[in-house]
Amino acid sequence: MTKKLIAIVDDEPDILNLVSINLEKSGFETVKFELADELHKFLDCTIPDLIVLDLMLPDADGLEVCKNLKKTEMFSNIPIIMLTAKGEETDRVLGLEFGADDYIVKPFSPRELVARVKAVLRRGKLRESRNKIIEIDRILRIDLQKYQVYLHGKQLELTPTEFNILKLLASHKGWVYSRNQILDNLWGNDKIVVDRTVDVHIRNMREKMGEAGKFIKNIRGVGYKLEE
Repeated sequence: MTKKLIAIVDDEPDILNLVSINLEKSGFETVKFELADELHKFLDCTIPDLIVLDLMLPDADGLEVCKNLKKTEMFSNIPIIMLTAKGEETDRVLGLEFGADDYIVKPFSPRELVARVKAVLRRGKLRESRNKIIEIDRILRIDLQKYQVYLHGKQLELTPTEFNILKLLASHKGWVYSRNQILDNLWGNDKIVVDRTVDVHIRNMREKMGEAGKFIKNIRGVGYKLEE
């Protein structure tokens, strides 16, 4: 099972290491940044499962970083926990109004931090299931309601048929579908195409997906599956 990836942003190295060590002891994978700009560069190629974000950074206001991420469609579903020395109620309320999912005041208990991370991730999983978002290996994101696919945050231009094939495979990761099963799912009894049509669609889709095309596996003599 892929470990949950937590991005930690704080300009204090001691805090970064404290948070990272305790999260990794609890089974998470972490990446550490001291600047907001470093986080933004990271988000260009990888989507973390959660962000622990300091309120006061040398190059940005953590509240603004949070607000901007929540306004950006590609990043809006990433849970954010604000980590700050400011403990006044107005600061906490403002952080939550800007889209933060939780708020922890320094100094904090590492055990409490880990517990809050787990709780926010559980809530995020429920929200994600309602929104019908599928994420593959943190680089491919499929929005089943809006019929949109993103690779590293950039939208791919898939045809409706390509999207429906990808949706079928991604909705049941690891399941192998024969070409006839894929055709039945797409057109039912109305299909008038040959099963090799599936190969053409999948070849074109792989090309558009770039490095993510490797997730679609060809099972010789059987069909296709999607596997991280």
